Amino acid sequence: MTLAVQDLGAAAGDPHQQLIDAVRAGGPGALAEELGDRAHVLSALTGFPQELFAPADPSAEAFRDVIGSLHSLRSAIDALETRAVVALADSLTLRRQSEARAHAAQEAGEETPPAQLLRAASREAAREVSMLTRRSPASASRSLAARRRLVADMPVMLSALAGSQVTTEDAYRTARSFAPLTPAQRREADRLLGERLPYLDGAGSEEWADARAAAISLADPDGEARRHQHAKRERHVTVRRGEHGMATVTAHVTALDAALIRKRLSLEAERLRTAGDRRGHQAIQADTFVDTLIGRSGSMEPVTLDIGVIITDHVLLDPGAGDLAQIEGYGAVPAEAVRESLRGPLDALVVAADRADGADDAADTLGPDGPALRAVLRKLYEHPRTRELVAVESRARAFPPALARFIRLRDRTCRGPHCNAPIRHIDHIRPHAAGGETCLDNGQGACAFCNDKEQQLASVERVGAPTLDGHVVEWTTRLGTTRRTRAAALTHRCGPMDPLPGDSPVQPPTDPPTPTESPGSTEPPETTDLQAPTEPEGRTGN
Repeated sequence: MTLAVQDLGAAAGDPHQQLIDAVRAGGPGALAEELGDRAHVLSALTGFPQELFAPADPSAEAFRDVIGSLHSLRSAIDALETRAVVALADSLTLRRQSEARAHAAQEAGEETPPAQLLRAASREAAREVSMLTRRSPASASRSLAARRRLVADMPVMLSALAGSQVTTEDAYRTARSFAPLTPAQRREADRLLGERLPYLDGAGSEEWADARAAAISLADPDGEARRHQHAKRERHVTVRRGEHGMATVTAHVTALDAALIRKRLSLEAERLRTAGDRRGHQAIQADTFVDTLIGRSGSMEPVTLDIGVIITDHVLLDPGAGDLAQIEGYGAVPAEAVRESLRGPLDALVVAADRADGADDAADTLGPDGPALRAVLRKLYEHPRTRELVAVESRARAFPPALARFIRLRDRTCRGPHCNAPIRHIDHIRPHAAGGETCLDNGQGACAFCNDKEQQLASVERVGAPTLDGHVVEWTTRLGTTRRTRAAALTHRCGPMDPLPGDSPVQPPTDPPTPTESPGSTEPPETTDLQAPTEPEGRTGN
């Protein structure tokens, strides 16, 4: 690579720019050589570190910087690999097109249809990537489709990945979730999601999922019902082999049903723990799930569950309004999913009321044998700028039930940076012992791990003006790493907000590439016979 720079005769100046120019001039071969050199250095340091990683108290900050630089390097490499994989598929497509034309000229036959060539080239590229990266062909095929979208229609998200503003997992999930959109709608959703990047700096995958859903809904509000019905047809149950004689059972069901299942299992676990059961919370949930499904003793009895669903009045009545519904402890879902869940029981209620009209025992058609739905409507207010829920306070140390419920509705999942665990505690941001008030502004939802923040961090404090910036909490480690978390927006009708001092700036592409027709511009069908890899963190865990 040094020879390449010398061959270019680069003038004295920025050495990084000289190297960039040399690699561009050298083409893919020069890039492969440069990456190979870097990989050799890093591999040697890993295998024979000598005293490089010897722990020492003054070195803590330096090791933090190493980890941060490695994260930035990994993100840049993942973005580069995304472009390289798409380029490989396009090159194979061009090769197959050339071979098909030559064959047609020699045999005086018809050329192979372009769609068939693209599908064959994509499968060949997926096989190549599968063997290079030691991944399954199905996984490589799915990632190729997502990478095509990132390169062709999502310049902001690809730039954010290269700049380590978003993880590779969230970038790929975003590309997969944009699959039902047209290229123009993807570019619009990509732009909308880019506007939210500063506010997702401390977000976990759950908040990212909400942001993706909001961007899709705004880019294509008319397709909400269609997307939900299509996704609903793909519900399924899978069983995967685990380690040491265990297995993982996954049920892909509607969001409201999933929220009810999780709440029912959690309540049963808490009841048994209170009664003296020594098993862990998660173990009880797993055992109860199996006992109930199989019909063993110890299964759960039917009960009435209370699940909070936040939905605006206009979207409840107007399916094309574009806003999303929010399920307590879950997050954003298409409003159609909530409307559909309400329609069935309400229709049954109307039928029951008609049958019981005039009967003496018609006092409560929602009795033990009636429809399994009771709707209680509460009026909630959102912040005019940040769209988060607002109001109420208390002087007690423990958060009163109504205030605690309100905070759960506002935060939905743990407010710790990048944490996706369900809320188990309502936490004082400024500890009560240090004078912190028991109020909405000083409260946040937390899991058991993040509730122990005082023992882990240098500081956790409210920042910004509540009336202007909403509920923003800054978390700072003892080594100086800082992240900010925000209360989730109820609706997303507002544009981007001005960033607070200290927010991570967005670095969108300075000159987004104009979409052009490439050999692989038409997406082949995605592989759907296998599930995408799931996160190690469970949504029902802490």
